[in-house]
Amino acid sequence: MLQQILHDMYIDPELLAELSDVQKHILFYKMREEQLRRWKEWETWESLAQDKGLRPTKTKRAASDKHIQWLLGADGEVWVWIMGEGPGDKPYEAISEELIAERARLQAQREAEELWRQKEAEITKKFRDALANEKARILAEKWKVEMEDRKAAKVLEERIQEEFKRKEEEERKRGEEQIRLQEEQRAKELYWTLKQAQLHCQASEKEEREWEEQLRRSKAADEERSRRAQRARDEYRRHSLRAIQKGTVAGLSSMFRELGQSHEQEARLYHHLPGPGPPQPLALPVSRTWERPLRPVSRDVIVRWFKEEQLPRRAGFERNTKFIAPWFHGIISREDAEDLLKNMTEGAFLVRVSEKIWGYTLSYRLQKGFKHFLVDASGDFYSFLGVDPNRHATLTDLIDFHKEEIITVSGGELLQEPCGQRDSPPDYHPLFE
Repeated sequence: MLQQILHDMYIDPELLAELSDVQKHILFYKMREEQLRRWKEWETWESLAQDKGLRPTKTKRAASDKHIQWLLGADGEVWVWIMGEGPGDKPYEAISEELIAERARLQAQREAEELWRQKEAEITKKFRDALANEKARILAEKWKVEMEDRKAAKVLEERIQEEFKRKEEEERKRGEEQIRLQEEQRAKELYWTLKQAQLHCQASEKEEREWEEQLRRSKAADEERSRRAQRARDEYRRHSLRAIQKGTVAGLSSMFRELGQSHEQEARLYHHLPGPGPPQPLALPVSRTWERPLRPVSRDVIVRWFKEEQLPRRAGFERNTKFIAPWFHGIISREDAEDLLKNMTEGAFLVRVSEKIWGYTLSYRLQKGFKHFLVDASGDFYSFLGVDPNRHATLTDLIDFHKEEIITVSGGELLQEPCGQRDSPPDYHPLFE
């Protein structure tokens, strides 16, 4: 199954959920090794293709002649000036307030000058048109011709011009006062706009600091994952060396034949049930044509798989006996397993038939909580999926091996006390019917 995962570079989410953190790290490490192997193989192929002229050679860019030079201070070090901290510098807040006020004043002044030009043009046009209309009215009525004293007509005209000039001056003053008030109001509006922009900038700086803190935490998490992966690699090497020393690697499948037990003898094995009295005889099913699906699809299929493939390999039996091992259980859920283990001490364990893979799940009692390890039995050996590189000839070999050797370095799990059956008939009864 592990080889299939590495070939597809994909693992089913439900199967991934069954793995512990250590199993996930080791599986990730092996997938990463496979990626690197494929990449090196591709690079080798590319190099051979270029040597044979199948690929154009890559041209390197010419080195740039651009460079920079730092401005040095009197002490020979890089000159650095921090606004607000130099001799005679105003505090940053005071400088910021002055800049905002000055920008608001200049902007308001420019807007006021533009408004005044428009207002002045309107006033000039208004009174020029009024004077022209009045002259036209005077000429139209020909009242000057009717007056005997042309001098009186001229005086009247001058008086009318002075009156219009006075009114024009008053209008100008009112316009200037209106523009001045608008300028002051606009300056206040711009000041608060710029002030809000400054506050928003400060808020953005705060968000940037928070983002930097989040980035720092993310880097710390990456470093922690790297340390865990390193521990997983060390554990992988430790298990490999230990397996070589103890001689428990795969290739021991012939031991079943060396036991000298024929199919007729296996058919007479006893099925150990809890309760008083002698054990009942166990009858093995007759071998039939069996094509195993890619993965378990139902309990009936799992039961048939166990009878067809696992019973001949004595899975679940104690070593060299006719009795079921006390740690062996049937097709039970994770919740049922934790319920059986909850009142036991740390180190207690049981092995249950898995519904996720062709294999088993070892449920282990921690001081606070539980751990579950998948045991792959899809080949001709038994091994932990993604944790233990050792391959064991029987399920009992795997259990006995980890009674002396811890499962993971980080967890230090050592199998100590088996968790037996609680109900009668036992939960593995359907597997041996």
